[in-house]
Amino acid sequence: MERAELERELERLHTACWGWALACCGRDHDTAEEALQTAYLKIVSGQTRFDGRSSVRTWVFGVVRLTAIEELRRRRTIHAREPGDDAEAGLAADPAPGADEAAERSEERAALVAALSALSARQREVLQLVFYHGMTIEEAAQVMHISLGSARTHYDRGKKALAFALAPMRSSARTTPRDVSP
Repeated sequence: MERAELERELERLHTACWGWALACCGRDHDTAEEALQTAYLKIVSGQTRFDGRSSVRTWVFGVVRLTAIEELRRRRTIHAREPGDDAEAGLAADPAPGADEAAERSEERAALVAALSALSARQREVLQLVFYHGMTIEEAAQVMHISLGSARTHYDRGKKALAFALAPMRSSARTTPRDVSP
């Protein structure tokens, strides 16, 4: 594949790649940005080559995933060398929502994020690829460099674990009165 074609494909896939990089980097924007830029550099410079064994999208997502893993490792090594760093120092406080509906959506989002973070890395990755990036389980397996059977297992277990973790939220939403009159 020629460089111009690769660049066009990267432009077309950029939004999805950004979301995938964020997922691979634990929602850390700086790390995801660095990983994505490095992945793009590897692709455009020819450090990694498309061999046609999968779709271009699957290949690019695989490069982003492996580059994100490398970046996370690099940052952990650097962080381990810096004494006195507080892991929570970089976290910004969420602004207070202005309406009940926004607060409810925020609580639902927080519950989903917490449920996803409780999953194993492979379960989280396969669910992210299938649900948010519209890949098949087979394509997700290729991106993750695991067998199809393993991807199916992680997918099934991840869905069940999410359903179990989110069940209390769904049942309380059904039983919570919306309008309470005296």
